[in-house]
Amino acid sequence: MCMLPTNDKLNYVIGGQVDFSARPLLPFDGKVRAFLSLLSARLIADAATRTMPDVMSFAWWCRKSNIERLAKTYDDGALRIGRGLAFHVTPTNMPVNFAFSWAFSLLSGNANVVRLPNRDFPQIPFIVRHIADLLNEGSFTEVRDMNAFVTYGREEEITEALSAIADVRIVWGGDATIRTIRKAPLPTRGVDVGFADRYSFCMLGATKILNLDQADLVRLGAHFFNDAYIMDQNACSSPRLVVWHGSDSEGEQAGDRFWGAVRMEVERRYELAAVSSVDKFAQACRDAIELDCLTGLKHEDNRIYRLRLNAIFADIDSRRCNSGYFYEYTTTNLDDIAPIVTNKFQTLTYFGLPREELASFVQRNRLSGIDRIVPVGEAMDIGLIWDGYDLIRTLSRVCDVR
Repeated sequence: MCMLPTNDKLNYVIGGQVDFSARPLLPFDGKVRAFLSLLSARLIADAATRTMPDVMSFAWWCRKSNIERLAKTYDDGALRIGRGLAFHVTPTNMPVNFAFSWAFSLLSGNANVVRLPNRDFPQIPFIVRHIADLLNEGSFTEVRDMNAFVTYGREEEITEALSAIADVRIVWGGDATIRTIRKAPLPTRGVDVGFADRYSFCMLGATKILNLDQADLVRLGAHFFNDAYIMDQNACSSPRLVVWHGSDSEGEQAGDRFWGAVRMEVERRYELAAVSSVDKFAQACRDAIELDCLTGLKHEDNRIYRLRLNAIFADIDSRRCNSGYFYEYTTTNLDDIAPIVTNKFQTLTYFGLPREELASFVQRNRLSGIDRIVPVGEAMDIGLIWDGYDLIRTLSRVCDVR
């Protein structure tokens, strides 16, 4: 048993009983699978979920068939057990991330204290209510006694108290946030897992897009919209740079065709905040002044900004603007991109190029970055392999039996 801290600034939304069991389970324990399966079913059955695509994504990920499939991929004969108690610090700009972080750790066999975002997102109380209702029914007392969801402000003493009893600390946020949280010491065998600032981009085959029929082009535009606009480019996996593979003329023609399809989706589904229009215009002005490689800017309105580059500059990952702000570069040689790919780069989405060619690009250039290569439309599909971590194996330990 371990004692959770008490503090008048620490609010236990779920849990907080005096005796908090941190005794670990085996990964994919049957009780956990049953709990997540029922949670999934209840979320999907709730009509409100259909108004929140990110909640639906979480519910769909937790469904029984998916969890059972994942369990089979980890059935390798090794004796694994959770590390103990995991303390989660979740990001403020991604409302459903806390639920995924918690589910990943729970499936790894850990007890959990999850710090919820202090932001007024409707998704957070909605998911928490469903979790609490299920835990309070009495069918999952062991799962109930392993989990707490909390809120607090900037009180460092609370972070220090929770860190002091954690076997794993999982921090999602910017580099500065992670550095601040890591000032609080863990126990000597504690494991820190940090998901820091990342940068993602997209590669598109110009020839393939030029030859697409209209229905497939519209579908591609919708998939790209999901990658970039659903989270307003706030997600670390959302593309900010689009690399065209082809000649300059092919890239320009394919770009006009592709962005036309994206625009159809944007006009139908995206509402641009006024402040975002100002931010994008200001960033475009800065880029025009500071970037010698900037050759053009296209924006029929404020919802899509396309900045054409004739060269890729080394610190492109530091120039960021949200709400539909994209740099574009065209090349016939993918290796041109290699020099800029640092360990800040996370997701490469692609269309119209063989995935084997992209895997070879990473391998032959021995890149320190790019942790995911997925088709356009799958940038937001978070899973048990994330940021280069195999989360089940990272969040559990192996007992070596010989």
